[in-house]
Amino acid sequence: MKLLEERILKDGVIKPGNVLKVDSFLNHQIDVPFIAKLGEEFKRLYADTPVTKILTIESSGIGIASVAAMYFNVPVVFAKKASGSNMDKDVYFTRIYSYTHNKVNEVVVSKRFISPEDKVLIIDDFLANGCALEGLVEIVRQAGGTVAGIGIAIEKGFQGGGDKLRASGIRVESLAIIEKMDSQSKTIEFR
Repeated sequence: MKLLEERILKDGVIKPGNVLKVDSFLNHQIDVPFIAKLGEEFKRLYADTPVTKILTIESSGIGIASVAAMYFNVPVVFAKKASGSNMDKDVYFTRIYSYTHNKVNEVVVSKRFISPEDKVLIIDDFLANGCALEGLVEIVRQAGGTVAGIGIAIEKGFQGGGDKLRASGIRVESLAIIEKMDSQSKTIEFR
């Protein structure tokens, strides 16, 4: 999606360690009219696919998933990284390695919110090595639901997670795929 690529080039900040900060418009401060265009694009890409729920993981994916859900007219479920006292005890559970934070998170979704009848579109802001998405796919499968596909705003193609998910037979649609980025020269190449 050219619009997203242009915004990444304009407002993205490349940090050492293959970190791309897009917190000025996507995952800290949210440019809602801009994100609405991304949500509309996910709806266009998955127009031929039945979707009953959108699943994401807290916290960065919630904004884009919520806006996309408006176009699909379905609820958003987000996997929680901690099970607090107000969380249901009957949950789907997995462990997910976070590339960004270099740690393993225990992730839960209440069994009340995903069922075998659900066709789940997983949406997230970033795809790097794919661990978070593999965990969300596992949760949908624990529920007996169907993974309708995965929608990603920004994929770091050079980290291989998207290729691995696609090779497993899951449909992955990324709005911008970064093939290469360099923190010293401040350059980004898109696929």
